[in-house]
Parts: sequence; C-alpha cells; structure tokens
Amino acid sequence: MKHSFSIASLILSLATTAVFGADSRPNIVFVFTDDHAPHAIGAYDGWLKSVNPTPNIDKLASEGMVFVNSFCTNSICGPSRAVIQTGKHSHKNGFMNNGNTFDWNQQTFPKLLQKAGYQTAIYGKSHLRGHPQGYDSWAVLPGQGLYYNPDMITEDGQITIEGYCTDIVTDMAVEFLKEKRDDDKPFMLMVQHKAPHRNWMPALRHLTLYDDIEIPEPTTLFDDYSDNAPAARHQELEIDRHMHINYDLFLDLTPDFPELPERTDKSAWRNMQRMTPEQLKVWRDAYGPKDKAFHEANLSGKELVRWKYQRYAKNYLRSVRGVDESVETLVNTLDELDLTDNTIVIYSSDQGFYIGDHGWYDKRWMYEESLKMPFIVKWPGVTAEGSKTYKMVQNLDYASTFLDIAGASIPDDLQGVSLVPLLEGENPSDWRNSIYYHYYEYPSVHMVPRHNGIRTNRYKLLNFYEFGEWEFYDLKSDPDEYNNLYGNPEYAQLINRMKNQLKRLEEKYEDDSDMSLKPKEWQDKVRPMAAK
Repeated sequence: MKHSFSIASLILSLATTAVFGADSRPNIVFVFTDDHAPHAIGAYDGWLKSVNPTPNIDKLASEGMVFVNSFCTNSICGPSRAVIQTGKHSHKNGFMNNGNTFDWNQQTFPKLLQKAGYQTAIYGKSHLRGHPQGYDSWAVLPGQGLYYNPDMITEDGQITIEGYCTDIVTDMAVEFLKEKRDDDKPFMLMVQHKAPHRNWMPALRHLTLYDDIEIPEPTTLFDDYSDNAPAARHQELEIDRHMHINYDLFLDLTPDFPELPERTDKSAWRNMQRMTPEQLKVWRDAYGPKDKAFHEANLSGKELVRWKYQRYAKNYLRSVRGVDESVETLVNTLDELDLTDNTIVIYSSDQGFYIGDHGWYDKRWMYEESLKMPFIVKWPGVTAEGSKTYKMVQNLDYASTFLDIAGASIPDDLQGVSLVPLLEGENPSDWRNSIYYHYYEYPSVHMVPRHNGIRTNRYKLLNFYEFGEWEFYDLKSDPDEYNNLYGNPEYAQLINRMKNQLKRLEEKYEDDSDMSLKPKEWQDKVRPMAAK
C-alpha cells in the first residue's frame, strides 16, 4: 500500500533542508526483543498484567498506539528478523529456519533508508549470521549471544564486554544517540535485546524480584492436548517433561556443576563459567536459599510442575524487567537530547512465547500465544495517545512502514503494507482480513512440525501438511484453542471456504514450498522420538 504521506513528507523534508540545512524527517528508534509475549506486557491486558511486568513499556503505549492484532509470519528468531529486514515472507528472503544463512547482499530496508538519506545503526542480537549490511554503525552478538559478559562482533573485530547484555546493548544505543549521531540526518536506530530468550538469566539487580509473590498460573497450564492433532502431543517443549530443572531453572547450578548427558540447552551453565567471582557470589546468594527450600519441600506431580512454572515465569519476567528499564533509559535520553518530538519510538519482539500456556515454553506454533507479537508505536504529533487498532498487521509490514515514514519509495516486491495510515488514525476499507503463516524448522529442537495456515478475525485453520493433519478453531467462542472443530460436520462448508482462502494466500505470496504429504516421515521419525 503506497501512501500520500511519503511524497508530502519528502517534499517538506527537502524544502526544510534547503532552508535550514537539516533534514526534519522523523527519527526511528526500534526496540526489538526476543520472545517477549504480548501477555507479558501490561498494555496488552493479559493474565500477567497483575504483576506489573512492564511499567515503562506501558507508559510508551499510553503515549501512542497498541496494535492488538499483531502477528508474525514464522514464529522463530532468525526468520522473524529476516522478514523484518526484507519485508518478504521466509520463502522469498531465503531464511526459513535458524539453520539457514541470511543473504545480506539482498535488498533490505536499512539499505533503502541509507539511500533515502537516513543514518542507520544496529546494536544487539542480529541472529542472521554474517556482518550486517545497510548500517552506518553496528555491533552484534554472535549467534544467540550471552547474558553475562557477552562477546560482541564489531566493525573492528570481536570483543568481550563485562556486564549484563541488556545493559550493554542499551549503553551502545545511548552512545550512538549522544556521540555518533549525525545532527544533519534523520536516523534509524535498532536496539535488539537478547532478553527474554531462553535461558532467562536476569540482571543481578533483579534476581530476587517477585520472590515475595506467586505469579498467576495460566488456565491452560495442565492442557492434555486431547483435542489437538497428534503433533501437539509429540512436541518437546513442556514445562513438565522437557524443561531441565538444572540447566533451565538453575537448581543447584554452579560453574563446576557436572555436565549431564541430557539433550537440552546448557547455555546458562556455560555462561556461568564466564562470570566473575563477584557476579557468581550475587547469583548464588540469590538462588541458594530458594534451592534449599525446594529440596526441603520434596515436591512431585502437579506441585512440582507448579514449582517449575513459578521458577521459570519469575526468571522470564525478571529478564523482561531489564528490557523495560532499557526503554526508560532510551526515552529519557531522547528527552535529554531534545529529540523526543521528532522521534518515533517502537517496541516489538520477534514473536510471542509460551509462559506456561498449554503447559509449554518456547514458540513455533501458529497457536495464538506464539503467533501474536507486540507492536507499540509512539509517534508524537501524529499518532493519538492511548489509541489502539484491531487491524491485522504482521512483521511483514515493518519494512514498508519504515520506508513510508522516511518518504522513500516502497519497492513493488515488498510483500507487506505500510502501517502509516493506521498510525495516522485512518480506517482503510481495503485492509487485509486474513494473515498467512508458515513454519518450517522440523525435525529440530522441540519437534514442532512444519505447518502453514490462515487466521481471520474470528477463525483459524492450520495445516500440518506433512502428516495430513488439520486443526480449525473459532477464536470468538474458544480463544484458548481448546476445541478443534476440524471434524465437526457443522463447520464443513466454512472449513472448505477457509481452505480455498488459504490456497489463495499461498498463491498471493508465491509460496512454492514443498507441502506434499509425508505420512511415512511421521511414522518413522516423530513417534519413535516422542516415545524415548
């Protein structure tokens, strides 16, 4: 969707530059986290709102717009970032799963912003391998990166910085704003945090946050997946069966902890081996008493699951608190530098996440908790304060939006649309009424099968195409997706219509991925793995 704002803003910018010698187009600060579920943000009114997890992000939302129906196209870290960089679905940008390598030589929105006269910078988690292109300044984590004393790949080589990753990335962004920014150019600054990604290691100052309260449990914590297609019962992302009590939840974890042969993420343990003695002391002083209380309780069954949930949810929300403080620091820095009135501040994350919902952690599925992603925009003088939109948007749209804001041309091959009309308070009658989703990474970590699907404002159809399995939900009557209606004859005609709509979306986005049925792979790989 092209928008008149682009031409008007560009003409105004050129006129202003000619008179005053500076470009007046808006700056963009894009704060992007990893695995931050909307229901762990107060402004989204989820079941975690009662613990006040994000006071500063909520303040940002009160000063701008909350996108209630914001979705990813492929719920996994690297592919989501590739979609944002390119404005194209995974099958088009070539980065479909975390094992791929991103082609930095292709067209990306930062390169186009540079051509349009913007100064660009990125700090933090890239997760796309290779050195970023299209940025005037950058420093990125190698791979997933570390929470404590992380390595950073910079333009001058790899360095190690002592401290907490969220704080380090924030400091780099502040340094850009104060010392590296070109006063004669508008800028686009991407602040990309590792938090709250697994293994959820909080800042030292937050290790005892929430110790005196119980985190509310999701109503679906003990879901038995009885109504789902078989795929939901053969995954490997349950808090009960798959979350490791030592490596994931830090029970008794020390740098000299004996390595256990379990197939699980051990990055927290390895990160501890790089901590300073002072950091380790604070860590063990915080977790030691909690570990002792756990051993004394001698829990089992559902009570053990509840303990694991509490430990996990608190560490997750503690990691979120560091991000929330980063938002406060960045907003205050813009105020200090008198940049607030002409800077758009955006908060988002690469996808949603399970915080005990359906008994799970991680993401990947097209179910609501991992499909939805936060998107909050403060645009002073343009976007109404305290506003919300229920229009369906995707991370596919970000590139077009950034280019529209900059007054730059939006290439015809971008598959998203500009969100500027929504930010300006318009209600376009031709806005999309459905979104397309496709997940590819299988067989792999967590064993979530490949699937694609369509979501409308009310209904959702999922196709686990390798296994010949489908699911269909009425989100109005069943927001928790408990009741799979696929085999219900009352919905047969509606489901057929949805299948036709899904086919049209596949054609619209030119998704030519191999979606042939492979039931033998289901028999030979999934069932034996699930039985181990």
